[in-house]
Amino acid sequence: MELDRREAGFVGLGLMGAPMAANLLAAGWTVTAWNRSPAALDAFEALGGSRVARVEALRDQPVIVFMLPDLSDIEDASAALLAGWGASPPAPGTAVVVMSSVSPSGVRDFGARVAEASGGNAVVVDAPVSGGTQGAADGTLAIMAGASEDDFRRLLPLFGAMGSTVRRLGPLGSGSLAKACNQLIVGTTTAALAEAAELAERSGMEVPALYEVLAGGLAGSRVLDIVGPRLAAKDYEPTGPAKFMHKDLSFVLESAAAAGAAVPMAAAGVELYAELKRQGLGDRDLAVVRQAIANLSGTGSGSATMTGNTTTSTTAIPAAKTK
Repeated sequence: MELDRREAGFVGLGLMGAPMAANLLAAGWTVTAWNRSPAALDAFEALGGSRVARVEALRDQPVIVFMLPDLSDIEDASAALLAGWGASPPAPGTAVVVMSSVSPSGVRDFGARVAEASGGNAVVVDAPVSGGTQGAADGTLAIMAGASEDDFRRLLPLFGAMGSTVRRLGPLGSGSLAKACNQLIVGTTTAALAEAAELAERSGMEVPALYEVLAGGLAGSRVLDIVGPRLAAKDYEPTGPAKFMHKDLSFVLESAAAAGAAVPMAAAGVELYAELKRQGLGDRDLAVVRQAIANLSGTGSGSATMTGNTTTSTTAIPAAKTK
């Protein structure tokens, strides 16, 4: 059974959230948004959306989508909403859709709190996305959902307006675990490509030529296709802050500990992206992991620090110790 009304609240109009909400509008949804900064709301209203001054004003929406950096941000933003539902529960079947990358166990705990606060009338569905800002703009995101079969089917029109690959992976928390697996592959592959670029360039090889031949063989991948050009050009203008990869890979370690699975690549990745943050590069694009590796490599042709999209020589930052 689908939703009776194609109306939604949307919390978070950042690099990903703004184009996702815009695609809902383009698909005929009535969308009311909240965002911390007003400029994004002005742009959203120009597209035909509406705004609210407080998240709790979205209480009667049949669906409320959250697209904020982490679960702690969602919990803070929704605190007054849940308090209001405690006093006056929402309509049965209300859906809270967490589309951010969050902890699988954390989102299950959040689901229990929402159910309690709403008298069982609201359900949390986790549906993180992959595809970056380009996929968000094009409406071609991969959406990984954790929900009951009935809730997933009800929300398919919502997901279909924002993504082209939409799958239910299991109950609440499954979508976030799938996203953690996605980030394990994306984060470590990007780091490997960055290492290859630094090794090649320091050895006198042209990185674009290397990537071209890699793309024609077994090393070819979507990560190489999308992130490779930025790595080769040392273009670190953000399409998504690199610091979030550290958070996401931490969720891999958390989930692996619970499942009793060994994840040595994720463990190495967590340390590398922690080092990237220590170097002050966390707000740059994911491709900036190449700069972090260059800094660890010491002085030489690839050792550099960023100034916009250009580079200048710098002293190397010592490598972090592995755990």
